[in-house]
Amino acid sequence: MEFNTVGVIGAGVMGVGVAQNLAQTGHRVVLVDVSEEVLDNARKELRTSLRTWAMFNPGKSADLSAVLEKIEFTTDYERLADADFVVENVTEDWGVKQQVYERIDGICRPGVVFAVNTSAISITRVGSATTRPERVVGMHFMNPVPMKPLVEVIRGYHTTQDTLDTAARFLAGLGKECIVVEDVPGFVSNRVLMLTVNEAVFLVQDGVASASEVDRIFKGCFDHRMGPLETADLIGLDTILKSVEVLYESFNDDKYRPAPLLKKMVAAGLLGRKSGQGFHSYA
Repeated sequence: MEFNTVGVIGAGVMGVGVAQNLAQTGHRVVLVDVSEEVLDNARKELRTSLRTWAMFNPGKSADLSAVLEKIEFTTDYERLADADFVVENVTEDWGVKQQVYERIDGICRPGVVFAVNTSAISITRVGSATTRPERVVGMHFMNPVPMKPLVEVIRGYHTTQDTLDTAARFLAGLGKECIVVEDVPGFVSNRVLMLTVNEAVFLVQDGVASASEVDRIFKGCFDHRMGPLETADLIGLDTILKSVEVLYESFNDDKYRPAPLLKKMVAAGLLGRKSGQGFHSYA
């Protein structure tokens, strides 16, 4: 296997999903985060995610012990020295991402590709924090990662065709296809989705309709599996807010201004599924 050991940085919802998908497709995973508490929560999230995966894949194995056996949970970045490929999933904050890439650039082998799992941050900017910008590529996974067959791959200014080919082979090993797009804020998916979600929040804030009514309209009228506010709860309202703020800062366009209600909910800790309460309740 070309990618025997894969480093996954960030053990939040997305990082756990990537680690699970990798372990279930035979890869050894080094899952890195900043504290044992976060890693303990990741183990719990993994159990929940595997149960969900099993529900949607009847007849297929969802052996928790087999998956856990392939994942090393650690706070030691030096464990990434053996990684053949790295997927980074830390918070949508440039200061945090910059520190991560400056750190791993000196740990990982020169030819190792760094895949940036981001909603809106520039891949070219991330590449500038390394000595290998040509080996940095955007890899925007969707949640829940193990159940989504397509990944948005982003070409930074310096990203080579060889790196894109490597990324495509890596994703094929996870059972996924990819579409390559150019490096602009929000790329394709989130340039559209974040604007839609933010406008849906304004509708609730302005009293036009309730959250459940907004979602029902999108599901019933357009045959969407989830409404925009259910999608926001799944992604995490804090991630939504950070992404909208990046778009607002990048384009200097008022259409991306974050809804005050979105800011208020994040400040109150109402983050969606991961906190148990967002626009809908998950208690």
